[in-house]
Amino acid sequence: MNLKTRVRSAGARYLSSPGFQDKQQSKARKRREKRGQPALVHYFHQVSDPYSHLTVQKLDQLINRYSLPFQPHLVSKPDAAYQGSAAHFDQWALSDAKSIAQDYDTTFAPSIEVPNPDNVAQANQVLARHLNQDNFASAAIETGEALWSHQPIAATTSLLAGTQAVDEGNALRKALGHYQGAMFYFDGEWYWGIDRIRRLEERLHLEGYANGDTMLCVPEPIPADTPGLNAGHISLEYFPSLRSPYTAVGHQRVVDLIARSAVSVEVRPVMPMLMRGIPAPREKQRYIITDAAREGRACGAPLGRIVDPFGEPVKRAFSLFPGADKLGKGMDFVTAYLSAAWQEGIDITSTNGLRQVASNAGIDWKTLNQAAQDTDWETILADNLHAMLESNLWGVPSFRISGGRSDRAYACWGQDRIWRVENEISRRA
Repeated sequence: MNLKTRVRSAGARYLSSPGFQDKQQSKARKRREKRGQPALVHYFHQVSDPYSHLTVQKLDQLINRYSLPFQPHLVSKPDAAYQGSAAHFDQWALSDAKSIAQDYDTTFAPSIEVPNPDNVAQANQVLARHLNQDNFASAAIETGEALWSHQPIAATTSLLAGTQAVDEGNALRKALGHYQGAMFYFDGEWYWGIDRIRRLEERLHLEGYANGDTMLCVPEPIPADTPGLNAGHISLEYFPSLRSPYTAVGHQRVVDLIARSAVSVEVRPVMPMLMRGIPAPREKQRYIITDAAREGRACGAPLGRIVDPFGEPVKRAFSLFPGADKLGKGMDFVTAYLSAAWQEGIDITSTNGLRQVASNAGIDWKTLNQAAQDTDWETILADNLHAMLESNLWGVPSFRISGGRSDRAYACWGQDRIWRVENEISRRA
């Protein structure tokens, strides 16, 4: 393992550790107390963001459940560098929010795809005067519904008030270390959108802010029952990456879902985003590893002794995958590699490390290399990426389900959507 890999791996281990999470919480709490500031949750609302529209529908429920203030702020859309794929970002957010709204007991039925910038400015203008009022959530919901249906928004204050509120929200968000809308911040930790409210709630319960009721306001939706479903006529395309913490923490749940439902699966690995030129500024990389680690601990798949390769070592592992797949061991190889790289601390940059991965996958090393010899792994990965991008997805893990009771394929992205994948398989079967 070279020095760069050692340093990168050590950094990832530190940022993903429970100790780092505790330290961030403690530092923020002490800093706040030293300034004489009360405990509160900051909420950053982006009016043009579908996820913000879903999230704000839960704000009053949270305010009524927990005994500390929730302070809303207005923010603008993140810069292109933070969007992953600016060409796909808006369309994906719109499609995903519509897909999950009902399951989260929220509503989102837009009649337009992208709000008019003038209407966005007017929406911020309206909401600026509600930031310190008890009716912010209801005003944001009403304004959001008008915005997404291209209805006129009656602003009663100057545009300057909305612009100033957004500038102040952006400045605070940046100072606290984030870039996204629909974000909650509480004493050193960030929680994104409706999918992370449950993690915020778990912490507020732990720290004694819950008003009696132990139930969460916004739990993860419960998927349909699929054991014994025999969904062999349904096709699940699974797009993982070997260098993805979100793939690592969600992978076993995907394996379990496949076993439960007997869905027909095709494993289609893709090159990591950074290795195909998609930017990820430092703040985003830091949030991804800390958030993935928190999700892993919550879901029973904690990140451990991380070995984070980059470049040629990753390509070498990908070059072996077609051989494993030819031997009927493609999923086993991905499982063993992810475990080795993200939990077990096996040096997957070395031949000995890859031998161990093969062994853990139940594959003879010599047989694997022979099977991989005549495969064009680069073309295979390029085809997989093309198929994923066709569905307006660019990140991993991604999923595409087809067959059964629908002629149209359904695609979604992220370990946060494994429950949605299960629902789709059940619906089609």
